[in-house]
Amino acid sequence: MADLKDCIFLKNLRGEPCDRTPIWVMRQAGRYLPEYMEVRSKISFNDLCRSPEAACEVTIQPIRRFGFDAAIMFSDILTPLEAMGAPFDFSHGGPKLERPLRDERDIRSL
Repeated sequence: MADLKDCIFLKNLRGEPCDRTPIWVMRQAGRYLPEYMEVRSKISFNDLCRSPEAACEVTIQPIRRFGFDAAIMFSDILTPLEAMGAPFDFSHGGPKLERPLRDERDIRSL
């Protein structure tokens, strides 16, 4: 592994001279990758978001394949909901709250 002080992405963030602009990727850009699909065939989306090892694996896949300089850690924007008292599930074609919020009382119960 390269020394982090020489990482072009970190050098750029520090305002140090770089020979090129670093390239980074948002994890969502890799859903089409065969290696991502292989991981997903073995783990649910919920478990993928909650497993540090699996999330790290799918985050690093585009870096391995394309040589990007950095990536945004894989997660889902909804994952904080569970900690707020609103558990959800992705297993039926999209995110669904276990207890839908239908009125002010539901919101206050969080």
